[in-house]
Amino acid sequence: MSIELPMLKGNLKLNLGDFSLQTGDFELPLDGVTVLFGRSGSGKSTFLRALAGLEAKAKGTLHYAEQSWQGEQYQLPIQQRHIGFVFQDAALFPHMDVRGNLNYAVKRLPKDTTPADFDEIISRLNIAELLDRPVHNLSGGERQRVAIARALLTKPQVLCMDEPLSALDWQAKAEILSLIEELVESLKIPLLYITHSPAEVERLADHIVFLEGGKVTTVETLQEALSRADSPLFAEQGAVSVLQGRALEVVDALRPIQMGENTMWLSDTSELHKAKVRVRVLAKDVSLALSDPDQLSIMNHLPAEVLELIEEPNNRILVRLQLSDQQKLFAEITQHSAKRLGLQIGTKLYALIKSVALAE
Repeated sequence: MSIELPMLKGNLKLNLGDFSLQTGDFELPLDGVTVLFGRSGSGKSTFLRALAGLEAKAKGTLHYAEQSWQGEQYQLPIQQRHIGFVFQDAALFPHMDVRGNLNYAVKRLPKDTTPADFDEIISRLNIAELLDRPVHNLSGGERQRVAIARALLTKPQVLCMDEPLSALDWQAKAEILSLIEELVESLKIPLLYITHSPAEVERLADHIVFLEGGKVTTVETLQEALSRADSPLFAEQGAVSVLQGRALEVVDALRPIQMGENTMWLSDTSELHKAKVRVRVLAKDVSLALSDPDQLSIMNHLPAEVLELIEEPNNRILVRLQLSDQQKLFAEITQHSAKRLGLQIGTKLYALIKSVALAE
C-alpha cells in the first residue's frame, strides 16, 4: 500500500516595488529535497519567504496537506506552519552566544509544540563545543551549523533553506552539503532549498521548481529536468547527466559504482555516508564507439542505445542515450562524428566516459 505524500498547493501574489510575484497555480511534492531554481531576480527568495509566512503582504491561497495556511482573509504565521528557516547569512543574534540563539528559538515555539531533543540536535550538528562561544567568533560554516540546529530544534514539518552555502568557502560548502544530505535522509524532513548552482541541484534535488519573472514555470523531477536538451540547468555548463548506482568497496584506488549489470569506475575514493550515490557526467566528457574498444585508457565503457539526436549550434549534436539499466545519458559530439558513425535512432553503441564526478 503506497503512502500519499503531503503536497504544498497554492497560488501566491506579492508586489514589492518593481518586482511582482505572480506564481500561478503550483503543486509542490514534499518528498526529500525540492529545489527552487531560476536566474537572479526570478523570485526564488520571495517565493520561499511567502511560502514560509515571512511576507505579511502576500496574497492568495496556500494549503499544506489538509491544512489551510493562507486564504484571501487570513494568513498563518510561520510558527503555526511549523516551518524551520535557514537564511543565507545564518541570521544569528550577535548579542547572544550560541546557546542563547538556540534557546531563543525554543522559547518562541507555540505552547502546544514540544521542541526536538536538544542534546540529539547538538550531537547531530556537532556543535557541542560551540555552545558558549559568542556568535562573532564563529566561522561561516559554524554559523550555518548553528542556524540549522536552531531550525531543527523547533521540530519543523518543513525545513526551508535560502542559499545556505553562498557565503562559504569550498571546504565548508562540502561539509554543509554532506550534513544536509545526512539530515534529510535520517530525519525524513522535507526540504525546500534555494540555490543558483546547477551542481548543487544535481547533487541534492529530488524535485525542481523552475521560476522565471516571479512565476512558477514548471515543477519536475530531477531526471525529468535533465532529460530535455533545453533544461535551464544546462544554461552555463552544457548538458549534464546524473546516474544513480550503488557504491562498492574501493579496488586499486578506484571506486566501483554498480549500475545494473554494469560497473562505472571513479577516481574519487572519499568516504561515503550511504551506499546509493549519484554520479555527475558532463555530455562533453562522453565519447561514442560502435564497438567496445579493448585497448583504451578510458575505463568506463557502457552499452547504450540512441534515443534522440538533437542539433546544437556550432555544428554539434547532442545524443540522448539509454543505458542497459534504463538510465539516460547525454553525449555531445560533432555533426561530422555523428555522420561518420552513421548514428540514428536505435543505434546500439558504447558510451565511453572520460571523466566522472561523484555528485553525492
